[in-house]
Amino acid sequence: MIKTPPPSGSRVKFLSQQEIILVLITMLWGATFLIIHHTMEHTGPLFFVGVRFITAGLMSLLLFRKSLAGMTRYELKAGCMIGVGVFLGYTFQTLGLKTISSSQSAFITALYVPMVPFLQWAVLRRRPHMMSWVGVFIAFVGLICLTGPDAASGLSFSPGEVATLLGAVSIAAEIILISRYALRVDSRRVTIVQLLVAGLLALAFMPVAGEHVPAFSWVWVASGVGLGVMSAVIQFAMNWAQKTISATRATVIYAGEPVWAGLVGRIAGERLPPLAIAGAGLIVLGVLASEIRLPRKKKAPELS
Repeated sequence: MIKTPPPSGSRVKFLSQQEIILVLITMLWGATFLIIHHTMEHTGPLFFVGVRFITAGLMSLLLFRKSLAGMTRYELKAGCMIGVGVFLGYTFQTLGLKTISSSQSAFITALYVPMVPFLQWAVLRRRPHMMSWVGVFIAFVGLICLTGPDAASGLSFSPGEVATLLGAVSIAAEIILISRYALRVDSRRVTIVQLLVAGLLALAFMPVAGEHVPAFSWVWVASGVGLGVMSAVIQFAMNWAQKTISATRATVIYAGEPVWAGLVGRIAGERLPPLAIAGAGLIVLGVLASEIRLPRKKKAPELS
């Protein structure tokens, strides 16, 4: 039988089941932006984050309660560390938004995208594939286009900008921590711990930030519970999917969040400028580029 040699050209790797799940949860992320924007008119950010993540943690506890019997110290440690990363990412970004514009916040937060492949290489000792680097670069350029040219101008390392930069580092650290622990933990147990830790820390930090419990409103109750359910699904999916997907590739997919947020905003009546539309296209292109796998160079046969 004659064996057909494998194709020598580059190939595009179709999205795996785990990658499709990450695309879907990124769509959920994008859909939450408009909800959070309106909810902030009725509550402070830390209180809302606390309600949202404690709701998510309690829901996960209810769903995965039978798995708690096998909780190990290692899983408890992993959940706490990831939970701290989630809390710091939200907290620093919130503190920054008190003194800088949302466009500046979005631009600085986007810096987590190029941070992740370097952290993956340095911390996890996993060198990203060359096309993953290309995908990260294209997606990052797309994020810059989405935030607008004015977002990068006038940066002066003010306290708000520094806080937002620390938030970006925290987001990158969260993604790396998930990848580091994913293969050695039960995703259900770690999800419960990290959600409860993030929520409790947000509530505990309220007095430090000078934030008070808001007046009762069905708006923040409905949003907190609804987004809490979504957060439980999102965090569990991240923990599960990153067992087989590298932190860098996951980050390129996560970068699509503002694309979906823009689509939701467009449906709600908002208009995107041409540069933002081009940025959205670049992010999608970055995801596709990261899936391309170039052929490996064949070693030349040794002459006898």
